[in-house]
Amino acid sequence: MYELHRVGERSYYIQSPAKIGLIRLNDTDVCLIDSGNDKDAGKKVLKLLNANGWHLTAIYNTHSNADHIGGNAYLQKQTGCRIYAPGIECAFTRFPLLEPSFLYGGFPLKELRHKFLMAQESGALELTEEVLPKGLSLIRLPGHFFDMVGFRTEDDVVYLADCLSSRETLEKYQIGFLYDVNAYLETLETVMDMQAAVFIPAHAEPAADIKELARYNMDQVHKTAEKILSVCGTPIRFEALLKRLFDEYGLAMNFEQYVLVGSTVRSYLAYLADAKRLRAEFVENELLWSSQE
Repeated sequence: MYELHRVGERSYYIQSPAKIGLIRLNDTDVCLIDSGNDKDAGKKVLKLLNANGWHLTAIYNTHSNADHIGGNAYLQKQTGCRIYAPGIECAFTRFPLLEPSFLYGGFPLKELRHKFLMAQESGALELTEEVLPKGLSLIRLPGHFFDMVGFRTEDDVVYLADCLSSRETLEKYQIGFLYDVNAYLETLETVMDMQAAVFIPAHAEPAADIKELARYNMDQVHKTAEKILSVCGTPIRFEALLKRLFDEYGLAMNFEQYVLVGSTVRSYLAYLADAKRLRAEFVENELLWSSQE
């Protein structure tokens, strides 16, 4: 873990729970794409940088989930590097209490205020094309989270952040975290048409051809949507629906899974209701979901 892998003339990734991109800007200066999941990750990354005689100038965050920005605060304090995050993600990076609050739907209880859902604050600025170094370009990849982005380097390496999950992850958990289902499906369509020397997903193996994995992720989204529709064949409360999904997918309920899977299921409900495939109605002060098909 935390080994450095070269994938282009100037492009690398650091193997970690969420892969960290590294771009060599010149003989001494480098920038990172994301920073790992916590302070310890930041320490390991800095040790690697020092061993190579590299100076960190900036961190470009793909999005604000804690496992991608957890090393920001430590690395910024140690190196003075600039940190950039796109759109709404910038606010979440500066004020990380927003992530567990968003997931829970209110002030999060202490069981949700931990490093896996809430990184340390870091002084992020808004990420735009104008602040990128020469040769690095933005790719808009919304859906998994609000304003998630990826990057393409001058040597044609594409960092895809969290827009793809590995087959193993999807087979194990069935439901991958999503904020906007429709935007995510559009992102997958975009990714399927991409060409690159190599693709680096944060949670899957690097590959020269990503089309098959993108299609698998898309198929999994449609399967999940159909599963929710089938459970809603009889009007059902959200909590009962969530329990059915946990039971049938063999998932274990805890606070973290409750908010991550629960938030995702609510996004599916919105997606299906907007498509007029689900009906939402209040009956005797209960919100019930039922299939329109």
